[in-house]
Amino acid sequence: MQKLNLSQVLSQKLSPQQIQFIKLLQVPTAELDARIEEELEINPALEEGRDEEKKEDDDFSDTYEENIEAPEQDVNIDDYLSEDYGGYKMQGDGNYSPDDDDREVPISGSISLHEQLLSQLSYLKLDETQKLIGKQLIGSIENDGYIRRDLEAIINDIAFSQNIETDIDEVEEILRKIQGFDPAGIAARNLQECLLIQLERKEHPEDPVVQHAIQIIHDNFEEFTKKHYSKIQKRLGIEDDELKDAVHMITRLNPKPGGISDGLVKTQYIIPDFILTNSNGKLEISLNSKNAPELRVSRSYSDMFDAYDKSDKKDKKLKETVTFVKQKLDAAKWFIDAIKQRQHTLLRTMQAILDYQKEFFVEGDETKLRPMILKDIADQIEMDISTVSRVANSKAIQTEFGIYPLKYFFSEGIATDSGEDVSNKEVKSVLQTLVDEENKRKPLSDDKLVKMLNDKGYNIARRTVAKYREQLQIPVARLRKEL
Repeated sequence: MQKLNLSQVLSQKLSPQQIQFIKLLQVPTAELDARIEEELEINPALEEGRDEEKKEDDDFSDTYEENIEAPEQDVNIDDYLSEDYGGYKMQGDGNYSPDDDDREVPISGSISLHEQLLSQLSYLKLDETQKLIGKQLIGSIENDGYIRRDLEAIINDIAFSQNIETDIDEVEEILRKIQGFDPAGIAARNLQECLLIQLERKEHPEDPVVQHAIQIIHDNFEEFTKKHYSKIQKRLGIEDDELKDAVHMITRLNPKPGGISDGLVKTQYIIPDFILTNSNGKLEISLNSKNAPELRVSRSYSDMFDAYDKSDKKDKKLKETVTFVKQKLDAAKWFIDAIKQRQHTLLRTMQAILDYQKEFFVEGDETKLRPMILKDIADQIEMDISTVSRVANSKAIQTEFGIYPLKYFFSEGIATDSGEDVSNKEVKSVLQTLVDEENKRKPLSDDKLVKMLNDKGYNIARRTVAKYREQLQIPVARLRKEL
């Protein structure tokens, strides 16, 4: 027997403009230009340029103007989120389940090494001749990041191809500027120069460890390559620990700043979405300029709508025209507001992460990272976890210590003997140090690593140590053994 029952169901709806915001939020910086170009092509009511008559509005919470009519057909949020637009779980400790392994999430946009270097070159105050020399030098950089072509030959290339006369001093001056670009060590002419460039760019050049490392590479490079450490120690007059620290610093440098050396893979570099600056201890976040496009509603379309709106509404063709123009104007306003809301959400989320992980951003020390999951940031900015996930999964920040994807700052907590939780990244850092300093003739087993970590106050199980070791790409003990 069939029965008719009434039931109340509470469902959340996403309007098309909210969906547009969600899609724009997860678009990486490198792809935003293309998305804006696409919108400009399909909507003649949207134009590039600042709207001079419109007052700046810093309150992004009221995203859409009251006089814009919402469409009759809304979209069910459950239906929308069931599609693969980047869920709220990230592949990061404490935010992830194995069921999500195959889910594709957006990543920060990337460009080739040469494009990245040319972009940095454009920021230098150079005259046209110097720019051409810079482009020639960048074009001579090989896939591993080195310039192996003799500078005299490059000078001849410039004279032949550009009809520009230059000399070795001018070329070396431009080369030194390029060697100051990221990644550190780029455009070196040999390994020795590559390592020196990286050492000279260390944050604290006055540090004795940095000074010893520079002396080793600058004055004792041949002995270093042959591992004649006793000779180096005697020449520098330093203790065993000082030598060990300097050598450890050198071996952590990147000998191939360009990436892959066989030419088969095109190295890609992340375009940061945020720029972090430290002004005398004051940390300030700004958006990459590509995230702040100047867009406006077409004045001619607005005037056209005003004229049509005041005319006779009974004309069917005129009424269709009015409807079309209004749809385009509404779409343009929605898009501009969605871009603004995107900027606001990005900055709010990044500021919350900065506040939470301030010690790391000040010092760049991985052990200073606090345990942090998506919910911590979502609660702080009073937004949904899925919103934070869309930002964290597809964005990156440039700091003075390098470029980091935002999901790097999310990690689970590990209990300590003191009763506090520390980030698993701190534990991984300690684990890496233990392996680096082990006797390679008798490498430490996972059981010994567990005991040593427990002795340091980290309550961690053997299976967790094995997992972290694999994540750090550290082989098992028997494969680390050396004669």
